Amino acid sequence: MKINQLFSLAILITILGCNPRENQPVTNQATVTINTEAKAKLYDPMIFGGFIEHFGRQIYGGFFEPGSPLADDQGFRLDVIEALKELKVPVIRWPGGCFVDAYHWQKGVGENRESYGEFRWGVIEPNIFGTDEFVELCRRIGAEPYICHNGLSDVQENLDWVAYCNATEGRFSEMRKANGNPEPYNVRFWSVGNERYDTAYVDRVRNTAKAMKELYPDIQITCSGSQGSEGKEMPGVQSYLMETAGEYLDYVSVHNYWLARGNELPRYDYITAISRSEMPEDYMKIVVKSLSDQSMGRLKIAFDEWNLRAWQHPGFPRDRVDNYEDPEILNFVEQRIQGNDLASQYTMADALFAASFFNACLRHSEHVSMANIAPLVNTRGPLFVHPQGIVKRTHFHTIAMYANELEAQVGEVQVMTGKLTSGSDSVAIVDAIATVDKTGKNWAIALVNRHPSESMTCKLRMGDKLLSGTYTASMLTGDSPDSFNDIEHPERVAPRKIELTFKKGIANLQPHSLTIVHLTQ
Repeated sequence: MKINQLFSLAILITILGCNPRENQPVTNQATVTINTEAKAKLYDPMIFGGFIEHFGRQIYGGFFEPGSPLADDQGFRLDVIEALKELKVPVIRWPGGCFVDAYHWQKGVGENRESYGEFRWGVIEPNIFGTDEFVELCRRIGAEPYICHNGLSDVQENLDWVAYCNATEGRFSEMRKANGNPEPYNVRFWSVGNERYDTAYVDRVRNTAKAMKELYPDIQITCSGSQGSEGKEMPGVQSYLMETAGEYLDYVSVHNYWLARGNELPRYDYITAISRSEMPEDYMKIVVKSLSDQSMGRLKIAFDEWNLRAWQHPGFPRDRVDNYEDPEILNFVEQRIQGNDLASQYTMADALFAASFFNACLRHSEHVSMANIAPLVNTRGPLFVHPQGIVKRTHFHTIAMYANELEAQVGEVQVMTGKLTSGSDSVAIVDAIATVDKTGKNWAIALVNRHPSESMTCKLRMGDKLLSGTYTASMLTGDSPDSFNDIEHPERVAPRKIELTFKKGIANLQPHSLTIVHLTQ
């Protein structure tokens, strides 16, 4: 610091008569008011779900790696299974994604499976991980299996898949039993296709969903409803879908990623990334309004693909690949592996964006009852898996904190705070959500400070009282907003237990941090 700057700072301290850190500008102050008299509402823990696709190393070299010293005799990576248990993943969507457009489920069950060229992503699919292995994965971690149909298949093929999983008798029940699984899987959640919106697809949704409901009335059905775009313009749900198939649906599937991919790997600074934090909530509001306007407000939203960063896949997906050994194809595949695996991308921006996404789901819990981070493992996922072990990326810890530390109901919260700006985008510096148990006494309050470098003075009111006292809390932050975890430094960013003290309602929130504080009223 220069001499004249030191002199000016000394004058400021003399004028204020105190430490300048205790007199932050107004923009560095936030007030969080919790309405303790308002009726809290339940939320569905399925918002902490995941998605996996046969893309990159999500399946093979992810949680399924036969022959690895870290895998069991069925090929499941035991370290990955234990990590996913930590996230309490309640539901997993599979097998796609774009992959499902060329997937035919019968080729992925039984003993006589054959590898095939998977043109959507330009690789050879070994086809050793199919329906039975997927359900086994879900059972191991306590998750509900959620299967996405091939949206280009005929109705009967998709009905047969449901029968294989759920029937107690008949041809496909016997097929499942012959494959070593005598009891029905009772798969509750099904989607008819992925990211298709043309009229032929909608007609197929109607026919498939209607037939499924007639045979299996208790299953829950969704389909592609809305796929967001970059920026602030978000689409609603098309009327033809609702008019044609709406009566047979239980959910509408919504997808979005808020940082775009590129042919060259895009690099986003913290401010650019964190400025997207309120876009998921804007999107949810548009979808909710669209459903309401079409008298389809009864349908729940399954935000079954979401992430801050879009998957990196230059040159793909494709509708045809003639030569899987073509150097251009191999180069594209290698580029996407290297691009998605680059550890330095997954910073505190990813962790705090994930917190903001969950806060939006919680605020709209009467509408959003499922969300699936895309994906769970590798690519852009919270868990990075390599041959020697795993790395928990920054957003892994956010998911673990929310899944393990929140109470069962959402309270009413008002936040007054300043803004961060990035170009034409702006975002509130502080975000907050309050959860409470069914007794109304035990609270878990999540406080997010998005500011890259400044602490925030946060005043917290519980009803008409300022919070006072010292409380246990978990805090996630890093040495800088660009902190990340990698193989060499797997614990650079990790949550830690702290004691958070409120004096006359005021506590200090660290820069670029997530804090969940626990208290009893």
